[in-house]
Amino acid sequence: MPARTGKEYIEGIKSRKTEVWIHGEKVDNIPEHPAFKNVVQSVAGLYDLQYEKPDKMLYTSPTSGEKVGLSFIAPKTKEDLFRRREMHSEWAAFSGGMMGRSPDYLNTSIMAFGTASSFFAQSGGGDPRFAKNAENYYEYARENDISLTHTLIHPQVNRSKLTQSEQKDPFLSARITKKTADGIVINGCRLLATLGGITDELVVFPSTVNRTPGNTDDPYAFAFAIPNNTPGLKFLSRESFDYGKNQWDHPLGARFDESDAIISFEDVLVPWERVFVCESTDICNRTYAETNAVVHMTHQVIAKNTVKTEFVLGVVLSIIEAIGIEQFQHVKEKASEIMIILEVMRSHLYRAEHNAKIDKYGNMTPDFEPLNAARNWFPKVYQRMVEIIRILGASGLMALPTQDDFNNEDIGNLVHRYTQGANIDGYDRVQLFRLAWDISISAFGNRQSLYEYYFFGDPVRMSNVYYDMYNKAPYKEMIKTFLERAKSPNKTYTNI
Repeated sequence: MPARTGKEYIEGIKSRKTEVWIHGEKVDNIPEHPAFKNVVQSVAGLYDLQYEKPDKMLYTSPTSGEKVGLSFIAPKTKEDLFRRREMHSEWAAFSGGMMGRSPDYLNTSIMAFGTASSFFAQSGGGDPRFAKNAENYYEYARENDISLTHTLIHPQVNRSKLTQSEQKDPFLSARITKKTADGIVINGCRLLATLGGITDELVVFPSTVNRTPGNTDDPYAFAFAIPNNTPGLKFLSRESFDYGKNQWDHPLGARFDESDAIISFEDVLVPWERVFVCESTDICNRTYAETNAVVHMTHQVIAKNTVKTEFVLGVVLSIIEAIGIEQFQHVKEKASEIMIILEVMRSHLYRAEHNAKIDKYGNMTPDFEPLNAARNWFPKVYQRMVEIIRILGASGLMALPTQDDFNNEDIGNLVHRYTQGANIDGYDRVQLFRLAWDISISAFGNRQSLYEYYFFGDPVRMSNVYYDMYNKAPYKEMIKTFLERAKSPNKTYTNI
């Protein structure tokens, strides 16, 4: 079937009847529940955008000949990468980059797994059928435009323990408790499924923190994909940051709160044809790097974060103009910080795409070095961008009447008068500042800051891995050569 429309996406979520819990209650109708209704509509908007801009959002399936989502493409040329990045950017612009787990993120990983399917058939825990499973699932997801959520990490219980088997309750983290002729049985929990129960299927990614001696954590080492309504599967959602306000008062929280959920497995049977990795810590730890999934996923993330930077810069520049503070040097300095961040992000993308090469699986794969630098850098500089909004917005981020105040017959004229800006009326200035508030100090905005900071994991751990993997030899050799020259007798040059 061709790429889905927003209506088809919503119908799929409604008919699936996933078991979702929030605020202590089981959700009966997900697309109509107050905590999910608006974000479901926003995701539907992404699917509709595919048909509003088909030249940028769709491509012809190599198997069915149908028009399918461009985020699923297995890129063979640099032009394919450019097109895919433009598609990522279009979806990111829809939310100002505020939906970190839009469907295209996981679509790139499923593509990488499917085209690198031979990796999953390796010996020492591999199985030839797992390769076929990965290949088949990629085609299934692409041809049916399946929306995906994923879960990756173990519950945050006692991080001083090296292995999950050493935890006080070794059955807390999701693990294989039985293998049958039909499949594997999973019990326990995993974190932290963004988009939770408002997708079609759940991909349980291979955890990369099972770095233990021997095979003690092998029962926790697996990867598979199952429908969200699989018996025994529960989505335990966090409190919603969509407080039922209108989109004028809460321009981001009332539209794009993606939700995050703990995933509970209670005797969940995963059919063998849905399994990609089974009881292999070694394969789990190597999956992302050796299939290049991490490269393609990071390409989407840096494209999204570039758009997010553009969005934040637009808000900052609009604030500066609205309250007439452009003449101050410190204001220009702070705005220029975000401008520089934006240009650096664009440069990382440009280098990654233009230095792309065909990998061993036949995919045109971006240069990971600039992407890796960007994904280590952005989580930290995003905190600074948000801080700049707070500094420039100042008390204006607190003196924020609601839309109802403006519409009230008794005080509306006063609110209009007292909230005006230098070059803008009160109604438009407050609407702008409510957007800035929703980025910088609301519950939604603070979740964004935490989310970006830990997007790829603990920044300290990531920087240590970055340091360990960086090619340091040329730079040490450069200093060695420089100092060696100092040991040699001075060489005198004379005019000839």
